[in-house]
Amino acid sequence: MEEAEKVAILGVLKSVQDPDLRRDIVSLGFVKDIKVCGAAASVTIELTTPACPVKDQLKEQARQAILSLPQFEQVDVHMTAQVRSTMNQKAAALLPEVKNVVPVASGKGGVGKSTVSANLALALARTGASVGLMDADVYGPSIPTLMGIAEQPVMGPNKQMIPVNRYGVKVISMGFFLPQEKAVIWRGPMLDKMISQFLGGVQWGSLDYLIIDLPPGTGDIQLSLCQKISLTGAVVVSTPQDVALNVAQKAIAMFNQLNCPILGMVENMSYYTCPHCGERDDIFGSGGTRRLADQLETPYLGEIPLSTSIRVQSDEGKPIVLADPESQQAEAFQSVAENMAAQISIRNMSGQVEQEIQISF
Repeated sequence: MEEAEKVAILGVLKSVQDPDLRRDIVSLGFVKDIKVCGAAASVTIELTTPACPVKDQLKEQARQAILSLPQFEQVDVHMTAQVRSTMNQKAAALLPEVKNVVPVASGKGGVGKSTVSANLALALARTGASVGLMDADVYGPSIPTLMGIAEQPVMGPNKQMIPVNRYGVKVISMGFFLPQEKAVIWRGPMLDKMISQFLGGVQWGSLDYLIIDLPPGTGDIQLSLCQKISLTGAVVVSTPQDVALNVAQKAIAMFNQLNCPILGMVENMSYYTCPHCGERDDIFGSGGTRRLADQLETPYLGEIPLSTSIRVQSDEGKPIVLADPESQQAEAFQSVAENMAAQISIRNMSGQVEQEIQISF
């Protein structure tokens, strides 16, 4: 009798669709455990990321679907997550336990890319994901300041650097090794060596996501990174005005040329809300990044406001996602992080679906 009830539960759960993956949670393999005790049932659903933006929606839909069966009066739905990996053998040699590598890029400087990188890493970590943050902007390494890190990484017994753990995120940066008044003046081979060291010479351990804050532009570091490992996909940050968007488009063209997928675009400094009257001011224009994303058929991950509190908290070394998690600004970063995680899941699961189709034939 219990087996028949489990079959009935699986049957009604087929009506619950993941809106991003566009398949039901049963065929996706998300339903991991079903227990029945009299009129009570409990189900465990394993998603592809703890940062799933529709997690609560899927949970309630699953609960209501099971309650539609007349034999059940009490239903508990437990949500867990197991992040899938995009890493191939080439990447595994450098990052054997890292599942997804996501560079955050911009066409030009001054668009807040490092602030976005730090807050995205922390937003993902807040959901329970294991996250690393690599500061690859050797010319202007700002991640130590943004994360409030004063100490240096230490060398482990295996001659690998142990990254600094800050706010639950593992961090490495060239800023740890340079006096504040010194500048990096390196040619391509030295930059290539640094990227190799930050990838294979750091004890990253097991990570769901490694966020890489890139320098602006389309130079040696971007090229070295794309050549050394298979990247999950890039996130491109821009402000709304044309001068930034024109250069952001070049960054997207570079990643396309290097066969790196684009996970989506983020519009930073999107608007300013007056703290006194609440009036919105589109200082740099409005909606330019979304329009470019639509034009390039690239996902639009969301918008981040121009805000004094984001700047203040960044300067104090405690990004807004942690300093004021209930604020509008923190929620904007959290939304972008969830949308990015959803795009990663879509890419990872799409590869799995294609493999299943090939096997079936």
